[in-house]
Amino acid sequence: MQLDFNFIMYALKELSKVIPFTLFLAFTPIILGFVIGLIVAFIRMSDLKIIKACANFYVSFYRGTPVIMHIFIIYFGFTNLAQEVLNVSLNGIPLYVFVLIALTLNAGAFLSEIIRSGILSVSKGQIEAAQSIGMTMSQTFRRIIFPQAIVAAIPNLTNICTAFLHATSIAFLISVTEITGTANIIAASNLKFLEAFIAAAVIYWVISILIEVLSAKMEKKVTKHIRSGVVQNT
Repeated sequence: MQLDFNFIMYALKELSKVIPFTLFLAFTPIILGFVIGLIVAFIRMSDLKIIKACANFYVSFYRGTPVIMHIFIIYFGFTNLAQEVLNVSLNGIPLYVFVLIALTLNAGAFLSEIIRSGILSVSKGQIEAAQSIGMTMSQTFRRIIFPQAIVAAIPNLTNICTAFLHATSIAFLISVTEITGTANIIAASNLKFLEAFIAAAVIYWVISILIEVLSAKMEKKVTKHIRSGVVQNT
């Protein structure tokens, strides 16, 4: 079988049109999930036993089950619940909204563990030293704990970004046309599935490389900023 390189170029052109939407599906859950993860991380480090147990269950469930299950549960669960309990139809809601909700809840679980481990990586000696010079707990967190926790978390955040970019590929199972869904449509209309998926793979690969490059630059910049801040404070 001979590859049709002209069709690969055509597929690349068509798939490039849905890159913004795919990035929206990938990174919106991470941004929203970061807020959830931050809250859950603090709850899991607290002494509130009942709420802490609920937070641990949430993290355990979402980390221990596939993303596709979350999308199906949110999609079918919300639509059935609204129909049977509230007698309301959710047919007018765009399908990608269910994907965003599922991915956001998933991101919150993973990010809570990343944030928690980043916070715990800061030595207690630094926290005690900050408090000994009169810093409040909020100042200590903002100036000492959070910047170092972010630096420690950047490699894991990079992995999360790449993983969620790839996770968007299963959204086509509920008819959301991101990169993989569009590749399926293009391939089906021309019966050139290999060429279409090669084009999709190239796009995913290039975006993943860009994420790694931006992450490395951000890590270097944040580390430099923290070190300069330490020098100024001394």
